[in-house]
This record gives sequence, C-alpha cells and structure tokens, in this order.
Amino acid sequence: MGPEAKFYKEIKRKLPEFSFIRIENSSLLGTPDLLVYNTSGHFCTVELKVSKGKKLRFSPHQIAFHKRHPDNTFILAKTLGPCFSKTSPISMYRGSRITELAACGLTLEACCLGLDACRLMLAQVGSKA
Repeated sequence: MGPEAKFYKEIKRKLPEFSFIRIENSSLLGTPDLLVYNTSGHFCTVELKVSKGKKLRFSPHQIAFHKRHPDNTFILAKTLGPCFSKTSPISMYRGSRITELAACGLTLEACCLGLDACRLMLAQVGSKA
C-alpha cells in the first residue's frame, strides 16, 4: 500500500463524521483523490499529497483542475520527514492556491494546520459565513 493510500485510511479513521469517496479516475486526469460530503450536506474535493521534504509534486492536469475549480477544493498534505516552520505533519491548502503551492511547497502558509483544524474547515464548507 502506497503512502497516499495509507494517508487516506488514516483520514477516514480519524474523521468518521465525513463521508469520504475515493475517486480512482483514469479517464478524467487531474480529478482530486477524494469527494467529501460534510455534516451540513455539502460536497468538496480533496487532493492528498504525502511528502518526505518540502516539495509537493502536481501533474499539469491537477493544476488545471484546481485552477478551473477554485472553490471548495483542497489539498491535504502529510509530511513524513521533519516539519518546517509554519507547518505541522498535516496541513491543508485551498485548491485556488495550487500554483503557489507547486512553486513554494510546504513553505507556503496553510489555511489549516493539524487534523483538528482541517476537520473544522471541511465542516464549514457550504455554510454561510
């Protein structure tokens, strides 16, 4: 089992209040890894990334997807190596920032640090603020 598959199992186990649908799509390149249904009845997508360093790799199709669909899309990253300043082992970024994330890696400021903060952000998708 690869690192992203292990990360998916961890997320599914630690965030049971959400419905996670793993998307395995070879016909529509760039589609995020997860379709998430939150407790408010709203959907979002999550791209999973696991890294040993500060760099995250994205395909041109993944970048294009997030640029075309900037709302309610997220990139959830797990660091296996040492953490960098302003990061935690798990950090989440808005999909609209994928170009910056591809360039800066995990040195880019995340919208959420840690799984509990990610849980709150996913729960708020679709709510009026």
